Order: sequence, then structure tokens, then C-alpha cells
Amino acid sequence: MEFRSYYGRPIVKAAVWHHDIAAYLFTGGLAAGSALLAAGGDATGRPALRRTGRVTALGALVASTYFLINDLGRPERFVNMLRIAKPTSPMSMGTWILSAFGGAAGVAAVAEAAPLLPGHGILGLARRVLPPLGTGGQYAAAVAAPALATYTAVLLADTATPSWHAAYPDLPFLFAGSALASGASVGLLAAPTAEAGPARRMAVAGAALELYAGHRVESGMGLLSEPYQQGRAGKLLRAARLLTAVGAAGALIGRRSRVVSALSGLSLLGGSLATRFGIFDGGVASARDPKYTVIPQRERLAARAAAAGVDESATTDAKTMAGGPSSLAPTDRLKREGGPAAAAF
Repeated sequence: MEFRSYYGRPIVKAAVWHHDIAAYLFTGGLAAGSALLAAGGDATGRPALRRTGRVTALGALVASTYFLINDLGRPERFVNMLRIAKPTSPMSMGTWILSAFGGAAGVAAVAEAAPLLPGHGILGLARRVLPPLGTGGQYAAAVAAPALATYTAVLLADTATPSWHAAYPDLPFLFAGSALASGASVGLLAAPTAEAGPARRMAVAGAALELYAGHRVESGMGLLSEPYQQGRAGKLLRAARLLTAVGAAGALIGRRSRVVSALSGLSLLGGSLATRFGIFDGGVASARDPKYTVIPQRERLAARAAAAGVDESATTDAKTMAGGPSSLAPTDRLKREGGPAAAAF
């Protein structure tokens, strides 16, 4: 199909977000995955996994909030979004999810400091109260973690950016897998090999989901997969596939090696980071090139016309003969019809 665009200018406006948002996507997923790791470690009697997951979840959440507010420009914008809860707005729901998760994860992480407090007085009371509160916060954060990991995918797909919007069936699964892999990487890096069993299983499951959904996004959308295969986005996503696959393999074979486990964790963490930045860059590139908006639209119109048994070209010609809308550029129609533009040409 021949591609034509009015002066080659973009049809949709590219997102005004900067790479702070790509970092926000990564740290949000890391926080969600770490919360699940902490819950799994606590449920299976692995204190090192629990402690690592809790602390990382809070640290990643603090970083995520910083990147979001930094991109918004003014901190009060984040606070203003808490005035209402709008279920039809992914950004509104995401703000509430982030806030709810943050409170629960904060309590869980602070509870890890309970053994350091003295055993008498007010601090002694805090020492006794914090552990059960931390357990409750930990499981509350784990319940909110899937929403935190995937709402950003819904947020991207809800925009008019062509390659984000077209990926709406697979993007939540890609982000969920990436969150699981990054959370597992923390366990592989910090926990002893004897306690890292749940982290290994989580790493393999997350990597498998990330690789499968990533393949669908990168090759299953026809023309709209192209921005994910070219330029900086293509390089990042190819690196992400390699790092994620190597990290999953290391998680399987490094059961008795602390070094292999740590290298596997670093590889998974790098793969998750590259995935988020690659998806971000690919979407922005698709908005800047008008062909990713125009050609899919024409293909959809042709498919609907064919399904209705209508010859689209004949319909377009008939509209043109009748003076109706056509494929001519706006200035060409005005010239033909003797409109204001005719005097300028």
C-alpha cells in the first residue's frame, strides 16, 4: 500500500513524557515483584527473602514516586490526583494503587527494624507491635502488587500512541513478567542459596512470561511491531531478550553457586530495565512517524469495506465526484472548489 501523509507531519502527538517515566515503569515493577518475593519468603519461612523483598519494595517505590513527580514537574500535581477516584482513568487509578501499596509496603519495611529497638518503654511496645503490623502490611502490599505491576501497561495502551495502543492485549502480561523477573533478581542477589528456591521459581516464571509476551509485541502486530525492532528500541529489546534468557538459565543451574545466582540476578534486573526503556522508546518512535497511524487506519477501513462487500475505491471516487471528502489534501480540495486557498496558489 502506498503511503502518503499531509506534508509528512505526525498525525498524533507524541507523549510529552521523558525517560523519567521509563524509569518509573521499571521501579514500579521492581517494587511489585519485591513485595511478592517478601510474601513468598515469609510464607515459606525464609527470613532473608522476606527482609530483602520488604526493603527493596519500599526503596523501589520511593524511587518510582520520585521519577513520577519529577516528570509531572510539581509535587502538588500528584496530590491533586488523589482528590477523586476515576475508574475509567488509568492514571487516576494508578495514583491510588501507588498510594495504597506505598502505605502497606512502608509499614512492612519499617517492621524489619523492630529487633533493633530496646525491649522496654514506648520503644519496647513498638518492638512488640511492629512485627504483626509488618506482616499485615506485607500481605496487603502483595495483594496490590499485580495491579501496581500492570496498571502502567494499561496507561500506555490507553493513549493514541500507535504501537502502545495496538499492544494492549499483551502489554500487561509483558509488564507482569518483567516485574516478577526483577523481583526475583533481588532474591537471587541478596539471599543465601539455601533460601533462594522461591526466587528461582519466580525468576523462571517471570522470564518465560516476559519473553513470550515480548515476542508477541515485537513481531505479532504487523507494521506496528516495526518501531520495536528498529533504532534504540530495537537494540534495547534485543538486549532485554538476551539478558532475560541468560538470567533464567542461571537461576536454574546456579542452585549451589552464590556467584552464578548473583550474576543471574543482575542479568534479570538488566533485562527488565531494558524491556521498560525499549517499550517506551518504541512507542514514542511510532507516534513521531505518521505512517504508523495512517497505514493501519487505511487497512482497517479496507477490511471493514471488504467485510461489508463495498468497493472502497469506488466509494471514494463517488464521494470525490459529488464534492464530498476524498483522499486529496485539504489545500487541493480548496483549490479545486475555488476556496480561500486558491488565491494563495
